[in-house]
Amino acid sequence: MTLHGLGKVTIGVPNVEETIGYYTDFGLEHRGEGVFATRDGGEQLEIAHAPTRRLIELTVAADDEDDIAAIASRLGTLGVPLEREASALRAVEPVTGTTVRVAVRPRVAVDPVPEATPYNGPGRIDRWGRAPFLSRTEAVRPRKLGHAVLGSTDLATTTMFFTDGLGFKVSDYMGERAAFLRCSVEHHNVLVMAAPVNFLHHTSWQVDDVDEVGRGAYGMLQGNPERHIWGLGRHHAGANFFWYLKDPAGNFSEYYSDMDTVPEDELWSPEVLHGLAGLYAWGPPPPPSFLEPDDLAALMTGAHSAG
Repeated sequence: MTLHGLGKVTIGVPNVEETIGYYTDFGLEHRGEGVFATRDGGEQLEIAHAPTRRLIELTVAADDEDDIAAIASRLGTLGVPLEREASALRAVEPVTGTTVRVAVRPRVAVDPVPEATPYNGPGRIDRWGRAPFLSRTEAVRPRKLGHAVLGSTDLATTTMFFTDGLGFKVSDYMGERAAFLRCSVEHHNVLVMAAPVNFLHHTSWQVDDVDEVGRGAYGMLQGNPERHIWGLGRHHAGANFFWYLKDPAGNFSEYYSDMDTVPEDELWSPEVLHGLAGLYAWGPPPPPSFLEPDDLAALMTGAHSAG
């Protein structure tokens, strides 16, 4: 695949400084002016002002300018207007209004954990003495941006933009309610879900292992229990461990680890998953506010008044 993941998300919020503080606590490196870097992926988040929370721009990483030209041709066939640059293009997804930028970017090289945590199991002793995760005292820092989840009032059209236009592949479906799409070897980089209003549901950030998922969430919740949304658990689609938190603007952010990979498209067959069993394999049940965020009605009112 010539696309190789998400490069960056730009999120609009009404409370910029408060939201910057949250993502600093989350473990991203604030480089100033609302721009954040991950440990391995470079600058992958930008917080900007907007009247209501929204995904302003999503950057998708490509290998070279030939990839940009091929995408421009496909978007043209779909009748989607675009702006070309030397090594990038911009197009607006017609339903959600999200600007998607496809740009030539180097592939993210994630350095392996120097001493990966061994885990004991029934009849198997992989480590001796005290578990080494106990020596981890530094703050959790996400390795890279993994995926973004968009609510769309027209699931089919938004999905077509990413697949037929940009070249994403379908990994799995959740009934007729959502499509898991990938532009890398990971199970999904974009999830499009049917929704009554167009909105950003969450962004997801990769950490080393399940201990880092738990440590990261534990640290975020110390003194701020209102940040908790859902976790710890393991998804069915993608199989990743997860814990979801909420930023001050209402966007969810996820720590994740151990996601399914698809190194060869021919070796993967999309499945249609149904009900909540398709959403998670184990963990606490998702709260209603995860399935339908508390501010959806306000976002719908804002969308109607703006239109």
